[in-house]
Amino acid sequence: MFYYYDRYDPKNIPKIVVEPPGPKSREIIERDHELLMQSFVRWYPLVAKSGYGVVIEDFDGNLFVDLNSGIAVMNVGHSHPRIVKVVEEQVRKLIHYSLTDFYYEEVVEYSESLSKILPIPGKKKFFFGNSGAEAIEAAMKISKGVAGGKRPYIMAFIGSFHGRTHGAMSLTASKPAQRKGFQPLLPGIIHVPYPYPYRCPFHADPEECGDAVIGFIEEWIFRRMVDPSEISAVFIEPIQGEGGYVVPPDDFLPKLRKLTRENGILLVADEVQSGFGRTGKWFAVENWGVDPDLITMAKAVASGIPLGVVGGREEVMNLPPGSHASTFGGNPVALKAGTEVIRIIKDEKLLENAEKVGNYVMKRAREWMDSYEIVGDVRGKGLMIGIELVRNRKTKEYARKELESFLIKCFKRGVAVIGAGFSAIRIAPPLVISQEIMERSMDIMEEVLKEVVREHSSA
Repeated sequence: MFYYYDRYDPKNIPKIVVEPPGPKSREIIERDHELLMQSFVRWYPLVAKSGYGVVIEDFDGNLFVDLNSGIAVMNVGHSHPRIVKVVEEQVRKLIHYSLTDFYYEEVVEYSESLSKILPIPGKKKFFFGNSGAEAIEAAMKISKGVAGGKRPYIMAFIGSFHGRTHGAMSLTASKPAQRKGFQPLLPGIIHVPYPYPYRCPFHADPEECGDAVIGFIEEWIFRRMVDPSEISAVFIEPIQGEGGYVVPPDDFLPKLRKLTRENGILLVADEVQSGFGRTGKWFAVENWGVDPDLITMAKAVASGIPLGVVGGREEVMNLPPGSHASTFGGNPVALKAGTEVIRIIKDEKLLENAEKVGNYVMKRAREWMDSYEIVGDVRGKGLMIGIELVRNRKTKEYARKELESFLIKCFKRGVAVIGAGFSAIRIAPPLVISQEIMERSMDIMEEVLKEVVREHSSA
């Protein structure tokens, strides 16, 4: 199962030979700063040279355990031999021949495979783009288009991240920096609080937070702001990603699904980050037995090759010819990789591994809560886990500086882990990670956590 062992001895992972970033990495960083628009924020100066399994090697020979999967993309691991093989074969056969204007078999084969795992009953259809944001844009148009323009409003949640293109950014409400300076955004977007049990916006008990949000929608949105007959869709991340790896109360998604059905509103599940085995299920909504009308997918879909997908009920996926298309969407190379991703997850039992290793991480992290006051909350499903750091358990003050220090120190020790929300550790390794390597990574992270606590308590 753990194919990367034929290249790296697990006992030597991670391995730091020179303090990162080393001289070769620093030289590349300087060139990057000279040539690239710096509109993004890097967590720390990791310069990736190659990746294999759960290991990233930098240009100075350091080996890092990848606990972020290239931002939840490399679910089947870096450079999986089966992915490499099918990509090489497809590149020699057909790289591109626009799906929007012509036909090819690869898209049919992939759609058939995807249809079997998509948690939507009945006949399903698909649209292919190149990214998560593009999938969201398509889902927005589908939602409004199927309503014939009679439902101009869309509802989304505070804390959500749906992308940075103009339409997707209008749904996004994770951090002000993502929207600042780009107004006006799309009209008709209604944002409501997300049921964040640890920080419930209505100050309700964690298990009652979902009911508070549903009540707010019914009482304050539907009765006072917008008639539900004018809302085309509700977009939701089943587990918020960028917003902090926030898991809603167990009864929330089923009640939201009931509310949308009663009002003829489409439910769109943004599974760009939470899909393809990340939570121990093919899709996160399956953890609550919910079947959306549309599901958006990207990231892990094609093991690092750009591919965005919208899948949904046949009667909803019904825009007229000429109304939406994408020249590069559904690229044959990406589709071949996507088909193989599904096979690998099945063959290597990666759903089961995500659940097994994820349970270990959750148990270990919850033990930290007993020893370190800085650990305020631990939540997650499968290998989508958030560990929220706080400066004070009572006030729940965000531990932003402590998180930054934690992430950099882990990087220096060979564990590439990133944050989410304002002060949460985001754990999302490739699903092929072994418990042995995860245990070693947790050991390193606990050592770092102790060091961060000592430093900041004496500051």
